[in-house]
Amino acid sequence: MRSAVHALGIAGFASCPPAGSAHAATPCGEGCASRPALQDKVGQSSSKPQNLARTGFSSQSRSQPEHGFGLQLLMNDINSSLESLNSACNMQSDTDTVPLLQNGQHASNQPAASSSRSLQPQASPRQKVQRSQPVHILPIRRLQEEDQQFRTSSLPAIPNPFPELCGGAGSPPPAAAPPSSLPPPPSQPPTKQDVKVFSEDGTSKVVEILTDMTARDLCQLLVYKSHCVDDNSWTLVEHHPQLGLERCLEDHEIVVQVESTMPSESKFLFRKNYAKYEFFKNPVNFFPDQMVTWCQQSNGSQAQLLQNFLNSSSCPEIQGFLQVKELGRKSWKKLYVCLRRSGLYYSTKGTSKEPRHLQLLADLEESSIFYLIAGKKQYNAPNDHGMCIKPNKAKIEMKELRLLCAEDEQIRTCWMTAFRLLKYGMLLYQNYRIPQQRKALLSPFNTPVRSVSENSLVAMDFSGQTGRVIDNPAEAQSAALEEGHAWRKRSTRMNILSSQSPLHPSTLNSVIHRTQHWFHGRISREESHRIIKQQGLVDGLFLLRDSQSNPKAFVLTLCHHQKIKNFQILPCEDDGQTFFTLDDGNTKFSDLIQLVDFYQLNKGVLPCKLKHHCIRVAL
Repeated sequence: MRSAVHALGIAGFASCPPAGSAHAATPCGEGCASRPALQDKVGQSSSKPQNLARTGFSSQSRSQPEHGFGLQLLMNDINSSLESLNSACNMQSDTDTVPLLQNGQHASNQPAASSSRSLQPQASPRQKVQRSQPVHILPIRRLQEEDQQFRTSSLPAIPNPFPELCGGAGSPPPAAAPPSSLPPPPSQPPTKQDVKVFSEDGTSKVVEILTDMTARDLCQLLVYKSHCVDDNSWTLVEHHPQLGLERCLEDHEIVVQVESTMPSESKFLFRKNYAKYEFFKNPVNFFPDQMVTWCQQSNGSQAQLLQNFLNSSSCPEIQGFLQVKELGRKSWKKLYVCLRRSGLYYSTKGTSKEPRHLQLLADLEESSIFYLIAGKKQYNAPNDHGMCIKPNKAKIEMKELRLLCAEDEQIRTCWMTAFRLLKYGMLLYQNYRIPQQRKALLSPFNTPVRSVSENSLVAMDFSGQTGRVIDNPAEAQSAALEEGHAWRKRSTRMNILSSQSPLHPSTLNSVIHRTQHWFHGRISREESHRIIKQQGLVDGLFLLRDSQSNPKAFVLTLCHHQKIKNFQILPCEDDGQTFFTLDDGNTKFSDLIQLVDFYQLNKGVLPCKLKHHCIRVAL
């Protein structure tokens, strides 16, 4: 260090000689160039002092400088010497930073030659090391980002659900996607609501359901809770006691939506309805030829008849005379009415169906058709075959009700069935097919979920080693009588051997039928007819009740061809034993259970077999 300081001192004295000195060296600036003694020697010594200035040494003689001006020259020489020393240190550090520069920088970013570096301000070795640290970090981060972009680019694009949170305040809104690619708006989950349902005997049950539950789903829930047989004939009834109206809800209707259009005094009833889809099985009985006209030629077959009703391009028309209640009056007027897909019209001129003679009576879209419960008493109707077209809203006025009355029950059923078909169309057929599809998917090991009918009961003979089916009706009748006598003998023997039974055999036979669903006790003829009508006018629908004229007899109420008939069951005695008969003693049964079982297999003196029984279930 001492030799270096001595060399620096020599360079300092030699760089700028004082005025008047004969040994002039290099020009030191404007101050030295203004001296006349040194101007003539500048050109001669210009090359040699530059080499000396680069190395820091001088070959000229030493002289004493001025104090103020010499100190400034000394500092400049020290700075130039430090720069040359730093260049030597930087050459070693550059060898260490070469790998770092090759990772993420181009060759143009490398430092230039030492001659050009000496012209720029340089930092200390410690500052140079600190500046090299971020150079090493940034390339690594850049490589990680490029690798991450490569990985994510191979994955499927996932749309951002919140694009407005990613952009700034001044960023443009994202472009809207095409309508086909937009996802459907999220639907709100259904909530729960309590619905009160009444049964035929006046009992009720409050059921918690979802707001999107249909009438079919609610019926299945009530069947499960009431432990009933699910034969797909249960229905939910919309009952309006003050208006005297009721109708069966379609299976696809939403219960909560229907309840929102009902007044506070109205209620739901849980009831059987065997005729709900009976017109799909036998449409000819529901639509007489004189009441139906078609816009196209029809062959009259059942399939063609249903297809014309379900096809929206066809235009079936129901026509006939109906009694129509005049608005604001108690009187009824007989009019020629026709029902089309566009609505219900009446003719102002006889039976003419010209457009200028037709007036709109009611619309099908926003209305529903109801049965009149007590039309003669409440609305002064000409008979009990009334119907009403009511708008679907909670608050209505009497002038908004369209009251109609048919001549008989078959004509009323035709009008109401046509109204349902023209309003709902294929929805009714889909509701009809759903239970059949479910039945086809049932395992053969499952128990049948249908009511007892002629398809599930056959007469069997087990007298031999193997059982056989009795096809002959006469043989089946004799087998039933023999079975009845054998059952009576067994019950008599059991009562003799067991003194604990308080019932005499004759007493037991007279009361055992009261435990059956088809027996309705002491009800009137009108009440039995009302129950038959409510549960559907289908062939084979029946019930048994006590006779009002003979206290020892019973009455069988049966529906056939949409007409209700009554048959009296009389007791008779044979060899001191009491039997029951329908045909004046030709066929005798020990109790009513055997009688019903027999006529479910054979029609005998009845117009048809017993197929469905009216039932009332307590909720």
